[in-house]
Amino acid sequence: MTERTTTHFGNRTVDEDEKAGLVQGVFGSVASRYDVMNDVMSVGIHRLWKDAMMDWLAPRPGQKLLDVAGGTGDISFRFLKRAGSGHATVLDLTEPMLIEGRQRAEAAQMEDSLDWIVGDAMALPFEDNTFDVYTISFGIRNVTRPQEALNEAHRVLKPGGRLMVLEFSQIPNDMMQKAYDLYSFNVIPRMGQVIANDRDSYQYLVESIRKFPDQETFLGMVKDAGFDQAKYRNLSMGIACLHSGWKL
Repeated sequence: MTERTTTHFGNRTVDEDEKAGLVQGVFGSVASRYDVMNDVMSVGIHRLWKDAMMDWLAPRPGQKLLDVAGGTGDISFRFLKRAGSGHATVLDLTEPMLIEGRQRAEAAQMEDSLDWIVGDAMALPFEDNTFDVYTISFGIRNVTRPQEALNEAHRVLKPGGRLMVLEFSQIPNDMMQKAYDLYSFNVIPRMGQVIANDRDSYQYLVESIRKFPDQETFLGMVKDAGFDQAKYRNLSMGIACLHSGWKL
């Protein structure tokens, strides 16, 4: 008899092989309202965080981007606009999110520079040494085994390739963290109910943020995947964080 392997889905403990389906359910449910909810939840600040990500990333013409958990294409559109030319592959576990992305106005303008692929961050359907840049934005905390996703990122990047992870993190001040938790757990699920008619999905999203490793722990995971020059920058006092690494 094989031993049961469990993980967390928000505050629930579930079998590892259940989590991907549950995550698909969450994002399939909120896909049509996902971008609106990001604006409301972060009071629009997620746009500044993504701009900060692009500033540090400094996309160059002709680069090939893999945007994992890329959903509606927000990061890919930004990347292509900054680079001026290049190609972005948006990969996501949840097809309704990709469908929403393909329907955005930017997608039509950049059609020749974009691919949309349903796939798993832990088993990427690409050969080794394929991409110049790998990004994952507010997605890695939803992956069943984040270390495997980082290992896969290292595998598919070319030598000299860049990893950039944008994720919610921990505020290194207990009082401010408690205030933020109070807002997150009391306000965001209610917003989800009003705007997306889906309280449960946003309850999960808030819980998943609290379950995610802190900045230093996640930095260690980036290094364990083989990335060099790994470092991070806190955004908005640590509400979000950017982690960067290079495949050298």
